Amino acid sequence: MKPLPEIHLETARPALDARPLQKRVGLIALATDHTSEVDFRRMVASERVGVYVARIPYANPTTPENLRKMQPSLSAGAALILPDEPLDAICYSCTSASVVIGDAEIEAAIQAAKPGVPVVTPPMAGIRGLNAFGVKRISILTPYTVETSRPMAAYFASHGFDIQSFSCLGFEDDREMARIAPVSLVEMARKVMHPQADALFVSCTALRAALAVPGMEEAIGRPVVTSNQASTWNCLRLCGDDTPRPEFGRLWTKPLAQ
Repeated sequence: MKPLPEIHLETARPALDARPLQKRVGLIALATDHTSEVDFRRMVASERVGVYVARIPYANPTTPENLRKMQPSLSAGAALILPDEPLDAICYSCTSASVVIGDAEIEAAIQAAKPGVPVVTPPMAGIRGLNAFGVKRISILTPYTVETSRPMAAYFASHGFDIQSFSCLGFEDDREMARIAPVSLVEMARKVMHPQADALFVSCTALRAALAVPGMEEAIGRPVVTSNQASTWNCLRLCGDDTPRPEFGRLWTKPLAQ
């Protein structure tokens, strides 16, 4: 074998940028999630914004009890995302668990590991998205069972929304929820939208609903806000990016209200 060359250590070191990318968005996803990471890569990540993901344990079926079991993992999950480095936003990507656990409790758990980071939950982002349209009368569609949907109805009612109709699909496994075709969601939106509602909220980060938003809005003639569409919009706005992207729905033409 030919002798190896002498290794020379350069004395001059290259200058370092403050960050590899200007902005950092953290994402805490469920172990079973097929959709959130894909949507965040598609809608948030760029040469300017990095998306950094940690996954936490979760076991189906999607019941309030199982959803609540994730709370103890939130701090550890957040701590795994760029340890000891600040983030510009972090999203816990589970709508139903956020409702069951509570936005304030989730924020406290995440900020225990990432002090001061703005925390986004999908229902919170959904509220902000609906508020961007100035609507109060809404229809809601979820893939969950009736049992898991009840806390969702209470959450939106507690934030001052008049729920004109609430429909659920009865699924118990988030992996099956991810297999619902976006075109089917367009047809469901048409079916469940109440004539007196001013907007539709479609819950669940497992659903590929963000892909269906333009079709749903065309079908019902009113704004549609979905879990991942609202969460990505909220996170990117927190990064200071207000660029309108109507291909992601009407919400993506709106600023984040302060």
